[in-house]
Amino acid sequence: MAAQGNDETATDVSAPEQAGITPPPAFAQCRSCHSSEPGKHLIGPSLAGIYGTKAGDVAGFNFSPALKDSGLVWDDATLDAYIKAPRQIVPGTRMTYPGLKNDTQRAQVVAYLKSI
Repeated sequence: MAAQGNDETATDVSAPEQAGITPPPAFAQCRSCHSSEPGKHLIGPSLAGIYGTKAGDVAGFNFSPALKDSGLVWDDATLDAYIKAPRQIVPGTRMTYPGLKNDTQRAQVVAYLKSI
């Protein structure tokens, strides 16, 4: 049975989508915890504008010490590795997602993150 209450996330169109930037199908998994709206944090931080930034450095979100201290910068290689196996790349991360194993889907998600 579906939860009752505000179901805006199912019908909301994000700012990137309003601008004609369409997320790849694999990003649907990310949306359960992350927003592509700047400053709109859910269980996880907003992913808008993270490309090229230091991991654990999004204003208004409380990151795990492991991610804050990781020294990572979100570039193609780092995002690819982290999305594939978050807990292997940053032991102690709060991100419980097991990872996206499909190389093509990961590349599409990384390309989308670069665009938002």
